[in-house]
Amino acid sequence: MADESNVQFSEREALLFHSEGRPGKIEIIASKPMATQRDLALAYSPGVAVPVRAIAEDPATAYDYTAKGNLVAVISNGTAILGLGNLGALASKPVMEGKAVLFKRFADVDSIDIELKTEDVNRFIDAVELMEPSFGGINLEDIKSPECFIIEQTLRDRMNIPVFHDDQHGTAIIAAAGLINALYLTGRDIRHTRLVMNGAGAAAIACASLIKAMGLPHDHLLMCDRKGVIWQGREGVNQWQSAHAVDTDRRTLTEALDGADVFMGLSAAGAVTGDMVRDMAPRPIIFAMANPDPEITPPEAKAARPDAIVATGRSDYPNQVNNVLGFPFIFRGALDVRATGINDAMKIAAAQALAALARQQVPEEVAAAYGVSHHFGPDYIIPAPFDPRLMEVVPVAVARAAMDSGVATKPIIDMDAYRQSLRARLNPTTSVLTLAYEGARARPKRVLFAEGEEEVVLRAAIAFKEGGYGTPVLVGRDEVYDRLRDLGVDDPSEYEVHNSRVSPLVPRMVDFLYQRLQRRGYLRRECERMVNQDRNIFGAAMLQLGEADAMITGVTRPYAMSMRELRRVIDAEAGRTPFGIHVVVGQSHTTFIADTAVNERPSPEQLADFAEQTAAVARRMGHEPRVAFLSYSTFGNPKGVFLDNIREAVRVLDGRDVAFEYEGEMTPDVALNEKQRANYPFARLSGPANVLIMPGLQSAHISAKLLRELGGESVIGPMLVGMEKPVQIAAMTSTASELVTLAVLAAGGIAR
Repeated sequence: MADESNVQFSEREALLFHSEGRPGKIEIIASKPMATQRDLALAYSPGVAVPVRAIAEDPATAYDYTAKGNLVAVISNGTAILGLGNLGALASKPVMEGKAVLFKRFADVDSIDIELKTEDVNRFIDAVELMEPSFGGINLEDIKSPECFIIEQTLRDRMNIPVFHDDQHGTAIIAAAGLINALYLTGRDIRHTRLVMNGAGAAAIACASLIKAMGLPHDHLLMCDRKGVIWQGREGVNQWQSAHAVDTDRRTLTEALDGADVFMGLSAAGAVTGDMVRDMAPRPIIFAMANPDPEITPPEAKAARPDAIVATGRSDYPNQVNNVLGFPFIFRGALDVRATGINDAMKIAAAQALAALARQQVPEEVAAAYGVSHHFGPDYIIPAPFDPRLMEVVPVAVARAAMDSGVATKPIIDMDAYRQSLRARLNPTTSVLTLAYEGARARPKRVLFAEGEEEVVLRAAIAFKEGGYGTPVLVGRDEVYDRLRDLGVDDPSEYEVHNSRVSPLVPRMVDFLYQRLQRRGYLRRECERMVNQDRNIFGAAMLQLGEADAMITGVTRPYAMSMRELRRVIDAEAGRTPFGIHVVVGQSHTTFIADTAVNERPSPEQLADFAEQTAAVARRMGHEPRVAFLSYSTFGNPKGVFLDNIREAVRVLDGRDVAFEYEGEMTPDVALNEKQRANYPFARLSGPANVLIMPGLQSAHISAKLLRELGGESVIGPMLVGMEKPVQIAAMTSTASELVTLAVLAAGGIAR
């Protein structure tokens, strides 16, 4: 249903997320250069006059010369915010910004949130209608019923761009997709299916209307509200509810469910009992979509009827009805064919595409993250929300339906090319990172946070625990509990804290460390002092003794110092040299840079090893690696005395028969810019490099720090690779969210 899940966090963490740095969640970025007076003259006066005249002569060219064709307005008046009710237009702004973020994250649709300070239906309609020249589509959100029906229908009639109320149709489309597959699994024909809809609000009415458009007979659906069945002649129902009234003598939900094939709930927790489920037809289908708590939980439904297929709106149960599966991709397809609206044909096409996708074999990474079966079945009738295939499957189906139904003004000629363009719009790293988080929740680990007295570390530990990613193990003194309480933790004793001065683990640690270091000049008392006083030593020893699965440190001291301390306790993995990778994540690309953290002057063999291991990390994050060995020189121009190591590294790879593209030596612009690389037709890269192997630590570290501070994109890392235990050293400036990401990557084995 809504975009909710069972992920937990404190109120403080949520407020900090929205307030730290630039307040809010969105900003405007210019898509053209704006550095010089000439740039500004082209962007504004006098250059802007040229496209102005062109659009005045032919309005359709607005899609060519402006952002209109990829711009959606997310509009609300705040009368039905999530499950919080009517809190006003301004209070809805965080939600609408969040919706804009989801549009961009999932379908590369630019979006602006607009909050209208009115509950007057006509004023709202007039305001939105007047915005038509600005946007390619309108997403209405969090508007109470029945006003939302009037607003949407009127705007659809008056406007020549897609208008879509996601609270209605988003839920309906995802539920319809699940229903298609549930009917298939139970051998039912929709024309002979009997369905009970509990709830008579906007989402329920949209679900009922769409399912009827798919073939369910009118009199085969009984809609119920708080007073019972909506039957023909019943008073106190509005015109949209009465459209679903039927001639029946059933009056209560219990009576309606007797012998029913399908239950769909968009009502309230606990509305359905096990006895009601037992009275349903064989192999009942139950969509209990009330949030945050369903009308009946899957365990309760299964206890009553083990043969039931059950879906909810929650991510902690199988078959989540989640709107994020729909609205970004539906708008993507509608915008790409410049549709004048979103009609039933497009909604049904989206539902059918989702249903068909769920029947395909689940990708390994999705299956591992969600713990689902690799095969379509009762516990997998709806695709996982972060299935990377959604982007190319749903928009194609929507676009084709728009063309077939006559609402597309710019038909797509080459659908295969369109699929390719959709795939290129999004960065697979974002899906892999999300799947890593889901995988952590499916297989939680014990992650040691070595600097447990620092606020940012404690906030990360809280987020890690409350997000369900595993158990944080904190190293610190007794005051850690007070600091947890100050951060809003109700029961700090639930957190595991180890004080290195009094821990019962200390004798074992000292024995281990002395055995390891006694022939390197260390006395036993020196090992005791290190264990008692250095949290990195203490934490690393805990990791070596199996008291945790992974470790995070780094926010209180420079990287090199933390690395030296860790290496006293933890060795490199056999046959490998530890090194660091910075991962630069953009909207549609990811670049891996190594070694940015450890080795000052790597040998040719080490450079070749870094290339192989970084390529493996790139593959684990969804990318086909193309490796460039970087230099100040491109194939000997200019000549220099520091090129031999790089050239020899390429020759080393030549002898290893590796399964990825690589080339060097070359400058960054040749590695990344197609036009520059065209000057070297013999180069072995088929596209821009995405794995950059730096010649030495000085250039690598400087580049990574510059990118983090000036690049404007998300930078992860450095990720430490090549240690015998999963340990990560964070940047001293890391945020809580960045620490959680490193913890998840370490525990999940992506950084290894």
